[in-house]
Parts: sequence; structure tokens; C-alpha cells
Amino acid sequence: MKRIFLTFLLFSFLAQITSCKENDIKQVDENASQLKVPFGDPFILLWQGEYYAYGTASPDGIAVYISDDLQSWTIPDGTVNGLALNKADVWGDRWFWAPEVYAINGKFYMYYSADEHICVATSDSPLGPFRQEVRKPMLETEKSIDNSLFIDDDGTPYLFWVRFNDGNNVWVAQLDKNLTNLKPETMLHCISVSQPWEEIWPRVNEGPFVIKRNGTYYLTYSANSYESQMYGVGLATAANIAGPWTKYENNPILQKPGNLFGVGHHALFTDKENRLRIVFHAHNSLTKIHPRQMYISKVNFENKNGKEIMVIDNNYITPVIKSK
Repeated sequence: MKRIFLTFLLFSFLAQITSCKENDIKQVDENASQLKVPFGDPFILLWQGEYYAYGTASPDGIAVYISDDLQSWTIPDGTVNGLALNKADVWGDRWFWAPEVYAINGKFYMYYSADEHICVATSDSPLGPFRQEVRKPMLETEKSIDNSLFIDDDGTPYLFWVRFNDGNNVWVAQLDKNLTNLKPETMLHCISVSQPWEEIWPRVNEGPFVIKRNGTYYLTYSANSYESQMYGVGLATAANIAGPWTKYENNPILQKPGNLFGVGHHALFTDKENRLRIVFHAHNSLTKIHPRQMYISKVNFENKNGKEIMVIDNNYITPVIKSK
């Protein structure tokens, strides 16, 4: 009976975690924190001189904000309830997390997870509405999250995402040229928990994002539970996209900058001045996780002992919501 009771408590706790994660926007307090952009798992797209931010926030889909300077953001006209993706237009009805949007050949592709399955939807505008012509996950046979697109120099598209078969761990596979179908036969494991700083409960390597620079692949990821104040960003590199991936010995490269806690699930992007940036979320405060909030910093590369290393500036900026 004691074992059954403990199991019940564990499942109740996990259910509360999931409920919190999907309701970031609903939990905005009546204080100054509501002026910040209430996004978990944020992503920023620069398109035709305008920045578009997407993130985990609404239980009804994926929200979007726009800005021309990265500092002040507004809910754009032409959206319904500020949503770029509405759950009525896609597979799944809950847990819309971790969106990324890419402009390719005149079409916009949004990669995201719904009900703990990786999905992709398309639109003719970065504001949406994003829809699925065929309403199904990219990988129907198992739960997975945090899918991120990478297109190599030769034009081959790859999807990085997180599987649950060793805690949360990162995998990669090729996509068909339509950018919506995964090739299961090409699936390869990239990284799992393997460094001491990552070993705060539970086993988590998630939120992958990949860029290529001077022939080297840079895989940035988040480790530890997103609820932990020690959530942070790590780095792994490889000479080949199939690996092996080697984690940076001085990880994490971002953790508790300034007065922020629970920092992670990020994306990299290039700003209008062609500078590499990182957008990430942090906890609401020292004592509250939700609603998580969006922050932006600069990314540089430094030579250390003959090796180029990615360095994230701890001097972040705090985006705010501007009234129209």
C-alpha cells in the first residue's frame, strides 16, 4: 500500500509539472513581471527587417510577438489571440512547446512538439496561420520533443530532436526534401547525460540547436530539469554531423548569468548587424518558475589553447512588451 501511495504522489507531481509548463501565459502575475515577454523555449526569426519571437506559452497553440529592435515587442495585427498556430489547425490538443520557424523557398516551416510528439506545420506568412495538411506527428511511434531543423552546406536537411529512451537525450535524422517527413532509417544518437554538471534530477539533455562554423558543427543543448535553478546550456562539437560529438570540458557555457535562474532552452540567430545572438528563457524569479521569461545575449567565438570555443556574453538584454 505504501508503494502504491508513493507512486500516486509521483504521478500527481509530474502532472502538476506538465500543467505548469503549458500554462505560462495564464499565470502572469499582476506586477511588473508581466511586462517581460512570457515565453519558455523561445525562438527568434529575422525576416524582412522584422524580428518574430515564438515560444511555449499558450495552451491553445503557439504565440508570436514582433519587434524591430529586439528590445520592445508587440502582439502583431492579423493574428487571432496572438497565435501563429492554433490547435484547431493541427494534430494534438495540448502541450504546444518549443517552436522554431524557418523561411525556405517562399514557405515558412514551424517545428514544434504537441502532446509530447514532434510535429511540423507550414504557412505562407511568419505570422501564420500555421497548419498541417496531414494532421499527424513526424514520428508517430513514440513520444519525443524539441525538434530543430539544420540544413547542411550540401543542402541536406536534418532534424535534431529529443527522445525519451535514456532520460531526455538528443538524436538526429535526415529529412526528405519536403522538410516534413523524417527518414527513420537514418536516426543516430548524438548525446546523453555524461558530465557532472548535468546530473541534477532527472537525466536531461534537451533543446538541441546546431550551427556550422569553419567546418565544425556546434551543438548547443540544455541540461538538468527545466524546474531547476541549475538548468543551463552546454556545448558539444563534431567534425561530422553523424558524430561523434564531444562535449566541451568547461561546460556549461551559460548558467545563472547575472541574477537569472533556470536559464536554458535557447536558439541562436543572426541579428540585423549580422551578429550572432542567443535567445533563452529563465525562471520568473528566485522563488517562482512561471511564467518563464525571454532574454537575449551575444555569442562570440574565442581561441583557447588553439581551439575555437563558443562564448556567451553574460550581459543579457531583457525584452519587454510594448503597448500599441
